[in-house]
Amino acid sequence: MECKINNISINYEEIGEGKPIIMLHGFSPDHRLMIGCMEPIFRSRDGYRRIYIDLPGMGKSESAEGIINADAMLDIIIEFINKIIPDENFILVGESYGGYLSRGIIYKMADRVEGLLLTCPVIIADYNKRTVPEPIVLINDQELLHGLTPEEVEDFSSMAVVQSKHIYERYKNEIVAGIKLADNIFLERFKENGYGFSFDVDKLGRNFTKPVLLLLGRQDSIVGYEDAWNILRNFTRATFAVLDRAGHNLQIEQEELHNSLVSEWLNRVDEIEQFKDQELLSKKEK
Repeated sequence: MECKINNISINYEEIGEGKPIIMLHGFSPDHRLMIGCMEPIFRSRDGYRRIYIDLPGMGKSESAEGIINADAMLDIIIEFINKIIPDENFILVGESYGGYLSRGIIYKMADRVEGLLLTCPVIIADYNKRTVPEPIVLINDQELLHGLTPEEVEDFSSMAVVQSKHIYERYKNEIVAGIKLADNIFLERFKENGYGFSFDVDKLGRNFTKPVLLLLGRQDSIVGYEDAWNILRNFTRATFAVLDRAGHNLQIEQEELHNSLVSEWLNRVDEIEQFKDQELLSKKEK
């Protein structure tokens, strides 16, 4: 599907009906990353309208010279939300850089967000200032690697903490396939001009009180896990989970645990909605 924002074509996919969930992927891939890890959870859940976006310059969404920094990209996303679901509250999911942008949405319009999931979120925009562990491969699959090209081996090994055929197939289909569509000239310029916000995105005027889940990989050498502890104070209803045997592709390497924790988080979000419905019914009966 296509949505025009400031003459920029934003590609997105919708699945299901009900409570809107906005899904934001990381830097360079496309919405297939989020579909791959989130749709299996909704096989046994009804009542959600999942909205998967391709961020500007990624996937099939257009880039633009005017999107010079994170502030401008955030403005595009907020305009997209206001156009697609103008009068509705929504649930928010962000992975990696999408987790950074998601906190920008919380900063700007927290009152409309009913739950927040951050998977391996970028906490500190400047890579050189992040606290990250050294890259490590915990489970090596030589048989798999022998069947790949040297370029594929180098690419996969630079990210994978756990190597297996299943993990590689998901990595190739959900991440690499999207990266191949990215506008690399735009992304390089974007990184140079303003990958980080001009404001302190984690300095909120008041705490976010809706259910939150922060998922971090213990072996994530891209964004790390330690820096995320510093934003926990902003979220009064947060589960903070650091998963062993997981790097920056936590949703693939710890698939079962990821799905279980996300399902529990959705239960907590639903619980609040059910409580509000009960309150409304009680007021009508009076």
